[in-house]
Amino acid sequence: MEQQLPEWVMVAALEVDAAVEAEWDRWYDEVHLPEILAAPGFRSGTRYRAVAHPSDGTGLRRQLTVYEVDGPQVWETPELTAARGLGGFGDRVQVRTRIFHKHLTMRKEHDR
Repeated sequence: MEQQLPEWVMVAALEVDAAVEAEWDRWYDEVHLPEILAAPGFRSGTRYRAVAHPSDGTGLRRQLTVYEVDGPQVWETPELTAARGLGGFGDRVQVRTRIFHKHLTMRKEHDR
C-alpha cells in the first residue's frame, strides 16, 4: 500500500539548548503538541530529531515537527494563536515555522 503525502504541512524547525532538551521534550510532547492538535484544521503532528553531525559543535539540538494541516487558514485561528509559544523556554529555544503546499511527488520505479 502506497503512503499518500499530505497536501498541506506546517513545519516547525527548532534549535534547542542541550541543557534543557529533556524538559523541553516533556513539555512539547505532553502540553504543546496536544494544544496545537486541538486547534481546527490540524490532523497530525510528527516530531523528528536530527542525527548528530561531527562538525556541529553548537551545543544545540535540532528538531523538526511536521503537522498535517487543512491549509494556510489554520495559521489565523484563535486556538492556534492561544497555543503558540515556547512555554518557559523562550531564551533556550529558537523556532522557525512555515506552512507548505505540496508541489510535486515523484516516485522511483521499483527495481525489477
